[in-house]
Amino acid sequence: QVRLVESGGGLVQAGGSLRLSCTASGRTFSTYAMGWFRQAPGKEREFVAGISWNRGVTYYADSVKGRFTISRDNAKNTVHLQMNSLKPDDTAVYYCAADLRYTGSQAERYDYWGQGTQVTVSS
Repeated sequence: QVRLVESGGGLVQAGGSLRLSCTASGRTFSTYAMGWFRQAPGKEREFVAGISWNRGVTYYADSVKGRFTISRDNAKNTVHLQMNSLKPDDTAVYYCAADLRYTGSQAERYDYWGQGTQVTVSS
């Protein structure tokens, strides 16, 4: 079992930055692939970024490529999402997810989810 807790959300003006963190319980965090997803009101949950458990290979949605950076600190059981040049379209609840076997963009394939953190970008 893995318990995930997100933090770092908030209200920011367009063009600003936020850094989200997701801290995991459990001693095997380093063996889990991690992902960030987001869900805006009235929309489906969408993939944002992912990072593999080994070698830290990263993946990004086209909409955030070049603006967002995912990273992990296995010593602290934490994965971060640095978000720069934020746009109003980035407004959503952001979730982190973990899975032992899957690294990718399909939400249904991740076994563990956090409760989400709200990000609001004002224009």
